[in-house]
Amino acid sequence: MTTRLVHTRAELRAAVGNRPGEIGVVMSLGALHDGHRELIRTARRTCDVVLVTVFLNPLQFGPNEDLTRYPRTLEDDVALCASEGVDVVFAPDADEVYPRGRPQILVHAGPLGDVLEGASRPGHFDGVLTVVAKLLHMTGPDLTFFGAKDAQQVLLVRRMVDDLDFPVQVVTVPTVRDADGLALSSRNTYLAEGDREAALTLSRALRAAEAVAAMGKGADAVRAAALDVLRDAPGVGLDYLALVRAETLEDVAPDYTGEALLAVAAKVGPTRLIDNVTVTIGTEPSP
Repeated sequence: MTTRLVHTRAELRAAVGNRPGEIGVVMSLGALHDGHRELIRTARRTCDVVLVTVFLNPLQFGPNEDLTRYPRTLEDDVALCASEGVDVVFAPDADEVYPRGRPQILVHAGPLGDVLEGASRPGHFDGVLTVVAKLLHMTGPDLTFFGAKDAQQVLLVRRMVDDLDFPVQVVTVPTVRDADGLALSSRNTYLAEGDREAALTLSRALRAAEAVAAMGKGADAVRAAALDVLRDAPGVGLDYLALVRAETLEDVAPDYTGEALLAVAAKVGPTRLIDNVTVTIGTEPSP
């Protein structure tokens, strides 16, 4: 089977055509890595037809963010997709996705898009949801696959699909990490040689919090365990550490029990990284 690369809506329609069976789509900004590979493999196991979109969406980048230097590696991206049996790679340019320029009507993320990443990157999720909505319309999948590292994004996509009646199932795939624990991200390529050790502070903080949660400790102790690792870590500029309810992103109270999302964002040098883990708070460990 040959992976077909297309750039326009017309080429996409011709490539997908009337292929039978379920269609799965993996959306990306490009610069694909093993995290994307796992999304593709999950889609390949699940669906009859697999599409990957490669589109560096300008709407989700703020004026001082890294759009201009974001890695552009389409040839390598197509090769990765071909090695995983992807049927079609859809790589449109901005004029194809936004033929009238910046759209006047956007999908607004609402209150869930104003906290955590949304507080640090105003308007980011409006741009994400707008392009996801457009790509869902263009590709017409039965399932779409997102990585758990972007937990807030996944929550918002699920909410948009639910609230606006998109006929698609959103599938979350666990975060893929390097052997040293660093969550895979296209932005990891920005890390200077000396920055990687600092970047590992994020995953170490999450593991420390997981260990405390596994002992049945409460929310305050779980937060403190992560902060103890992050506080004064050399080369790490903490943006936020938040322990929240996974479905509402509300901070959990000190007496909260149950599952919660522990999310962290920080700058390592000029590179902004995010990570998260799901923990169970205030439950005594099994004997």
